[in-house]
Formats: sequence, C-alpha cells, structure tokens
Amino acid sequence: MEIRCVIVDDSEQFRFSARRLLSAQGISVLADAADSRQALRVVDERHPDVVLVDVHLGVENGFDLAERVRSSIVIMMSASVTPDEVEHLMPHSPAIGFLPKNELSADAIKRILSQRDRG
Repeated sequence: MEIRCVIVDDSEQFRFSARRLLSAQGISVLADAADSRQALRVVDERHPDVVLVDVHLGVENGFDLAERVRSSIVIMMSASVTPDEVEHLMPHSPAIGFLPKNELSADAIKRILSQRDRG
C-alpha cells in the first residue's frame, strides 16, 4: 500500500531532507509546508494519508495544527523534544504517534500506522 504524506516543518532544510529520504523509501510525498496556513491548504487540496507535523512550527504549536487537520492521520515529530516530554500531550491530541526526527523513516511511519490499526 502506497502511503501519501505531507511534511509540515518550519525548516526548509529539514523538509527537503525528509522529502528525499521518504521518497527514496517508497513514501509518496505530495507536498510540504512551512506553517499551519500552508499545511491546511495543502492537506485540503491533496488529501494525504498522513501529515507529519513538527511540534514546534516557529512561533506556532504543531499540536494546535494537529487539532485542525480533520481529513488525514497526523504524526507529530521533533528534533528537540523527546517522547517522554510529549507523552502527556498525546492522549489529548488527535495525533496517533510521535517520531523523533532522527528516527524518521518509511518503516517508522508504517509501524505507527500498524499500531493504530491494531489498537
């Protein structure tokens, strides 16, 4: 099954690297966005399966964006926040999982999706 995603991160360099990595691993990266406004427009236009959202979107909060994404699955990610630091936020968020950016991969995304399907 092909997974179609959108990457939301305020770092252009990270978006480029993540797009390249995930595309090479068989994930179809439909688009990327630097902020909530762009992300919501792209999600509405492209209808991805998964939206990868940075916890810290510059001055914005990625969890706030996750609340506004209704049509796609959201996975939170961060380079500066650990899973332990977001553990208390996840039950109150529509996001189905969290990935440290250094663990981002097609396999990690598939693992989170399969845990959701089993849960």
